[in-house]
Amino acid sequence: QVQLVEFGGGLVQAGGSLRLSCAASGSTFSHYIMGWFRQAPGKEREFVAAIHRNGVSTNYADSVKGRFTISRDNAKNTVSLQMSSLKPEDTAVYYCAASSGLVLATTPLPYAYWGQGTQVTVSS
Repeated sequence: QVQLVEFGGGLVQAGGSLRLSCAASGSTFSHYIMGWFRQAPGKEREFVAAIHRNGVSTNYADSVKGRFTISRDNAKNTVSLQMSSLKPEDTAVYYCAASSGLVLATTPLPYAYWGQGTQVTVSS
């Protein structure tokens, strides 16, 4: 079992940047595929990005490709999401999640462990 805590949310103007981090504890971090999801008010939780155990293979939602970068540090048990060129439509609660599966899943179900979420608000 792994516990996840997100950091780094806040308020930023459109066009700005923000870096989210997620700290893991309680289990071997490198055993998990890590993902970031987000949920805006009244909308379903949606996939943002995922990174494989090796830190090399990644996957992004089309809406963030080229603007967001996911990375991980297995020595520090952290996964990060660098967000640039932010848009008002990026406003949401962002969640870090861990999966013991084999693929970079883009739906929430394969991710068994979730953080509490951190709010990102992008003003226009």
